[in-house]
Amino acid sequence: MNSSTRTPFLILAGAVILADQLTKFAVARDLRLGEIRPVVEGVFNLTYTLNRGAAFSLLADSSSSLKLGLLILVSVVASVIVLAMLWRSRQESWVARTGLALILGGALGNLLDRIRNGSVIDFLDFHFRGHHWPAFNLADATIVVGALLVLCEIFFGAEHSSRGEMKPSPGPSSRPDASPRAES
Repeated sequence: MNSSTRTPFLILAGAVILADQLTKFAVARDLRLGEIRPVVEGVFNLTYTLNRGAAFSLLADSSSSLKLGLLILVSVVASVIVLAMLWRSRQESWVARTGLALILGGALGNLLDRIRNGSVIDFLDFHFRGHHWPAFNLADATIVVGALLVLCEIFFGAEHSSRGEMKPSPGPSSRPDASPRAES
C-alpha cells in the first residue's frame, strides 16, 4: 500500500485520537470526579471516573508500582505493531485497514492519557436491569469496533479463501482478456 492509500486510514486514526481527547477534556471540564449525569434513565449515564487499570477497568485495583509502566509499555508495543500492520498492508480490504486505524487511534488516545495523567478518563456508563458495564471511553469503543472489523474480515472477508489466505486482487494482468498484444 503506497502512502496515498495509507493517508485516509492515518487520518481516521488521527480523528479518533482528536475526538477521544476532546470528549475526555469536555468531561473533565464539565463534570466533577465521580459525578453521574443520567442521559437515558436506567440505561446510560455520563460519569467522570479515572481508570488506573487496563481496558474496562481491568487491574484497576492492583497496587503494583510497576503497573503504570507496564500498561504504557504494552500500549506502545501494541500501537507499534498495529501501525506496522497498517503500514505494511498491501492487499487487505478497506474493512481490515479501517479496523486497524480505529485500534491505532484508540490505543494512542488512551496512551496519551496514561503518559499525561497516569490514568485514563472513562465516562460512558451503561447499565440495564441490574447489569452494569464498567465505564469506558471513546478510545475503548473504537478499539472494540476496530477489533470486530478485523475479525469480520478474517472470518468473513470476501478476499479470503476458505483457508484464510489472501487471494490476489484482480488486476489488469490477471484478466483472461488482458494478454499483451503486439502493436502493428
